[in-house]
Amino acid sequence: MHEIPDSPAAPPFPYSGPSALQQPIERALHAVVDPELALSIVDVGLVYGVTVADGKVHVVLTMTSVACPVTEMIVQDVEAELHRVVPDGLTIAVELVWEPAWSAERMSPAGKAFMGW
Repeated sequence: MHEIPDSPAAPPFPYSGPSALQQPIERALHAVVDPELALSIVDVGLVYGVTVADGKVHVVLTMTSVACPVTEMIVQDVEAELHRVVPDGLTIAVELVWEPAWSAERMSPAGKAFMGW
């Protein structure tokens, strides 16, 4: 699985919100594994973005296909991992989108290496 460096670097997905929450949220999302690929959802490229504003953590997420059989489990895992790191009082909203469609180009270099690409 891909490790997040402790030093600031380019985020693996667009993030807007308090800088103090960025790394904890990134780490939480890296902890969620797509069970079909045995890779972090971040390395697979399923996270399209995160916004923290107006009392809410809004995660825009996709799946590799509309017919993904583990969609519900991944969404529940995202919510559970975020609940561990976001302050009480922030609502967690996971929005599942299909546009733009996921493609293998969204995978991280670590994810592509893991897949042998």
